[in-house]
Amino acid sequence: MPTQEQLQKYAKLLIGTGCALKKGQPVLISAPVEIAPFVRLAAKAAWELGAGDVTIQWSDPAIDKLRYQNGDEALFDATPAWEVALLETAAEQGAAVLRLGGGMFGMEGVDPKRMTAKMKAGRRDCPKFNAGLGKGTTTRCGAGVPTAAWAKKVFPDIGEAEAIDRLWEAVLKVARADGPDPAQAWADHAAGFQRRIKLLTQRQFDRVRYTASNGTDLTVGLPPRHRWHGGGIDNEEGVYYFPNMPTEEIFTSPDRTRTHGIVHSSLPLSHQGGLIDDFWIRFEEGKAVEWGAKTGADKLGHIIQTDDSSCYLGEAALVPQSSPISQLGLLFYSVLYDENAACHLALGRCYPFCLEGGNQMTEEELKAHNLNISAVHCDFMIGTPDMAVTGILPDGTEVPIFRDGDWTGEFV
Repeated sequence: MPTQEQLQKYAKLLIGTGCALKKGQPVLISAPVEIAPFVRLAAKAAWELGAGDVTIQWSDPAIDKLRYQNGDEALFDATPAWEVALLETAAEQGAAVLRLGGGMFGMEGVDPKRMTAKMKAGRRDCPKFNAGLGKGTTTRCGAGVPTAAWAKKVFPDIGEAEAIDRLWEAVLKVARADGPDPAQAWADHAAGFQRRIKLLTQRQFDRVRYTASNGTDLTVGLPPRHRWHGGGIDNEEGVYYFPNMPTEEIFTSPDRTRTHGIVHSSLPLSHQGGLIDDFWIRFEEGKAVEWGAKTGADKLGHIIQTDDSSCYLGEAALVPQSSPISQLGLLFYSVLYDENAACHLALGRCYPFCLEGGNQMTEEELKAHNLNISAVHCDFMIGTPDMAVTGILPDGTEVPIFRDGDWTGEFV
């Protein structure tokens, strides 16, 4: 196990740098009950950094599973009033949100339609909370804390205690929290994003093309005045925070109508407690029109058909094969980690701030600019060691961005 000092540094990093907590700001921490000891450290860090209040939203996967298996269908079509009050009040008060987890495991046998219905209801019933998360105006951070189930999934061939120890080692390493000054490590990491973000945004590519020897040949159109982001985000008050720890991606939101071609997965996708592996999707005029998978084809189809817009893309992200998570060579079975090991795309909801002025637009205005609005946002990994990514300017000029899975040319 990491030392108490290491855990305290990690907790302080998540609150102080991840959520960028301001003095007097309330904090909402969402976490499973199994990691209560670490949650206490995070709450202590929040109070020490000047939190106005600290509220914990507990969950228990075993109890959640019982509810999914035994509850009436109507339970999943609406969000409980207490949960709406909690989340909407947090948004109204400008709370910093820390989401801690260890993957979703143990949900075998649960009807995925019930889980999707609950997710869609939460998005509908908590508009202020979800708008803050989606627009990047709520300072928030998502991070991992090892649980027994997660550790055994990642390290199935060793004992539980050793698996937890090894997962802690990996989590702290990729979160840059294993050194003497994690906050400075993240300041340095953030600086490394800025030059590439500026270059990509200034280029204003009309489209980007992903190709790889596994059969991927996909062109993703980009809207005029799009922006690339990566590392941290400035909210409307100019507070710079990190939505995810770890993070290695630079991303934007595409034109929902202009994706063409076929893409093959490069890593398994862990989704709602199940696994989707060795899959492909073919797009025409932005829409996923055909797909298949060696494992989990029904789950993939369920994601794509969640609503009328989940078959379109909401994100295109660049992650080099040289990223620490990729180099570690572990499959974490958690999108928070696995998406930072490879270039990825996301089906569903866009990020409004990836369009100039997007945060001030209504959903209808975003749609008018061909950005995608959906209840779902599901990342899946496509990057390979031989992947090429090419930016294509409006006049047809091709600019190499990635070659052999890593930055090239002016982006090195």
